[in-house]
Amino acid sequence: MSQAVLKLKKVIVDFSGFKAINQLDFTVKPNCVHFVIGPNGAGKTTLLDVICAKTKATTGEIKLHSTKELSKLSEDQIVHQGISRKFQAPSIFQNLSVIDNLEIAMKQKKNLFPMIKAKWTNEQKKKINEMLELVGLKEVQDQLAGSLAHGQKQWLEIAMVLMQEPDIVLLDEPIAGMSKKERDKTGKLITKIARDRAVLIVEHDMDFVKEYADIVSVMHEGQLLFEGSMEEVQNDPTVREVYLGRKVEENVVN
Repeated sequence: MSQAVLKLKKVIVDFSGFKAINQLDFTVKPNCVHFVIGPNGAGKTTLLDVICAKTKATTGEIKLHSTKELSKLSEDQIVHQGISRKFQAPSIFQNLSVIDNLEIAMKQKKNLFPMIKAKWTNEQKKKINEMLELVGLKEVQDQLAGSLAHGQKQWLEIAMVLMQEPDIVLLDEPIAGMSKKERDKTGKLITKIARDRAVLIVEHDMDFVKEYADIVSVMHEGQLLFEGSMEEVQNDPTVREVYLGRKVEENVVN
């Protein structure tokens, strides 16, 4: 688990003089649930943006498997290299069935509706069924995606991301708005997903991070402040002062 699947070196993202990411060195390891935490404005979402090419790095290197330079590629090219992202708000085809959504994700062709009616091989059908089982949506596979509960919509989009067979999955606050039951199911799902790939997650729920993290990275002012287990993060005096302590103070005030 020591070899990096993704490595950022001296990455800067400069927005007209404001460095949202500032000389960042960052490593993602395979088969790992890796959380990124930090106060608002720390650069967490910008980190995901620059990895998936939604935002371009001003300077620096972004390498996949130590060889593929990603910083000049487009978002579509990044997906084909093996990095897929799920944003906080689910982006699904509301008026299509759950299984149709997965079929679209499998092919990713411009002419979607003829593609849905295409014949599928046994191997493709098996893959779709396995994905439905993995995310717990087999029983609602023919239901319109727009009629699903909030958590189910999130799991559907995670399944759509996984249909791309990525080496790295990027998740932005995946449990936002979820019930306790949905939250627990999502945590277990993420753990299963990480058996075959790296999962990099921006999250604010510290209890969730503590329960499911292999590695926690703390960002502050566009830089990596600290990295380690959640226990190490909680015990680090600098982190407590900059991030965790601040939350305690806010809770006391409120």
